[in-house]
Amino acid sequence: MDVNLRHLRSFIAVAELGSFTRAARLLHMSQPALTVQVRKLEEALKIRLLDRDSRSVALTSAGRELLPALEAALRGIDEIVLESHQQGIGKRGVVRIATLPSLAASLLPATISRFRAAQPGVTFVVRDAVASRVVDLVEGEEADLGITGGEGPTGGLEVLARSKDRLCVVFARDHPLATKRRVMLRDIVDLPLVLTDSATSVRAVVESAFFTVGRRPIVACETTYMMTAVAMVSAGLGVTVLPSSAREVAAIPNVLSKPIDGAAFVRQIFLIKKRGRTLPPSCAAFAASCMAAMKPHAH
Repeated sequence: MDVNLRHLRSFIAVAELGSFTRAARLLHMSQPALTVQVRKLEEALKIRLLDRDSRSVALTSAGRELLPALEAALRGIDEIVLESHQQGIGKRGVVRIATLPSLAASLLPATISRFRAAQPGVTFVVRDAVASRVVDLVEGEEADLGITGGEGPTGGLEVLARSKDRLCVVFARDHPLATKRRVMLRDIVDLPLVLTDSATSVRAVVESAFFTVGRRPIVACETTYMMTAVAMVSAGLGVTVLPSSAREVAAIPNVLSKPIDGAAFVRQIFLIKKRGRTLPPSCAAFAASCMAAMKPHAH
């Protein structure tokens, strides 16, 4: 059965207006062409839908029964076409993004808010995860975009933008580090540390920095979440190293933070997508917003 949109529109227009002449005028086509479209629909359905003569046109009983279903079908197709068009121009869609927790809490909220103010039909799914998990989510196509850190992504991923994030040391207010104007690697190399686990980009940067002076971190406590690390510092278990973008530091009043001087304590940040995959229009538009937001953070 070969039924197309022109067939449906033609029949419905004639049925609703009760006239081939008025329907042809509405559809901007000639009356003979309109007659052909209606006849093709009848042939495809193998049933007569309209009784017509030189003076009038009327629905057959079959036409009256089928009209509501055909109208519903046309509305459904029109809605699909409209939705596809809206997605095609980035007005609608879902942006799935996996990101480091520190950037999920600092970079993304304002960026998403600005984007949705301009494109309220776009919704977001944010998966905040450690760096290795962000990469896995993008490679597995569970996320369209990723913001990860540490070493550069693998060959299966494409880097859309780069930025940098300086690390800072977090310590209790009464810690000797509070009196230092500048903090360097030598100031923390012998201190007990509360570090995030080995799957995090921060841990990789810390261990790499210590390796440059032939040392390994003295790990007093290992955590998964940065908020837990800050709480352990507050309890006197040691100091921790976190991104300067981490909002967790401000959540506990009796801790302070200072940036750590030196190139070794700069974390690389990457906006990524899977190589060879076309981003949906809404994702591509949001990627551009992320690129703009990341620029001021570069050092």
